[in-house]
Amino acid sequence: MKQLYDEVSFTCSKNVTKKYSTSFSLAVNMLSPKIREAIYSIYAFVRFADEIVDSFHNYKKSELLDDFEKDYYSAYNNNISLNPILNCFQLTVKKYNITDDLIQSFLKSMRADLKKETYETVEEYNEYIYGSADVVGLMCLKVFVGGDKEKYESLKEPAMKLGSAFQKVNFLRDLKDDYELLHRSYFPGLNLKELTFEDKAEIIADIESDFKEAFSGIKRLPLEAKFGVYTAYVYYKRLLKKLSNTPSTEILNTRIRVSNPMKISLLAKSFLVYKLNLL
Repeated sequence: MKQLYDEVSFTCSKNVTKKYSTSFSLAVNMLSPKIREAIYSIYAFVRFADEIVDSFHNYKKSELLDDFEKDYYSAYNNNISLNPILNCFQLTVKKYNITDDLIQSFLKSMRADLKKETYETVEEYNEYIYGSADVVGLMCLKVFVGGDKEKYESLKEPAMKLGSAFQKVNFLRDLKDDYELLHRSYFPGLNLKELTFEDKAEIIADIESDFKEAFSGIKRLPLEAKFGVYTAYVYYKRLLKKLSNTPSTEILNTRIRVSNPMKISLLAKSFLVYKLNLL
C-alpha cells in the first residue's frame, strides 16, 4: 500500500533531519504537526544534495549530483521513488506547488560548490546565497502559507532575508573548515589568512540587517509556522552574538557553537515571548 510507504518515507526524512541538525530538528518540532512532515522532506532533500558536494570526497561527486537530480525528476514524473527522501520530497513539491525554478536554483548553487572556490564579486556571492539558502526559505514559505498566493508574495522578501542571514552565519561559523577542508572562500574580498576586526564587523552588520528585515516577516507568518521559525531565528541570533564576541583569530581556529543547555534556555524564552503574544 503506497500510503504506508509514504509514511515510511516521511519518517526517513525526519530521521535525516534529527541526525544532521539537532537545532533545526528542534525548530521543526515547534511547527504545527500539520506541516512538520513537509519541512522535514525539504530539509532532507537539500541536506543530501549538500552532503554530496561537501562530504563525499572519495566518490564522483558530479555524477552523484547528476543522478540525484535525474532521480528526483523521475520520482516527480512517476509519482514515486524507491529513494524515500525523493519520494516524500516530490509529494511535498506537488502538494504545496513548489515551483521548479526554486529547485533548479538550489541545484545550480550545489554544482558551484563542485568547482568554484572563491567568490570575487558581490553579485557572485548573492547569486550563490540565493540558490543555496534563499530558495530553501521560499520552499518552506510555500508550505507555511498553504497555497495563499497573496500571503506568499507579501512574505517572500523577508523569507529570503532570513535564508540569507542563516547562510551567512554558517559561512562565518565555518570559515576554518570551508577554507582548510573544502578550499572555499565565500565572502568577497576577504583574506582568510588574516580576518581583521573590521572585516568581521562588516560581515556581522550585513547579517544583522538581514535579520532585521526577516523579523518583520516572522511576525506576519501563519500561526502554524510562527513559533518554529521564531525559534530558529532566536538560535541563529544567539550564534551570531557568540561570533561577534569571539576574537577574529579564534573564529579562524575553531568552530563556534551554542551549547545544548543554552539551546533549551533559548527555546524556553522563545516560548514565553510567543505565548505572551509579543511577536
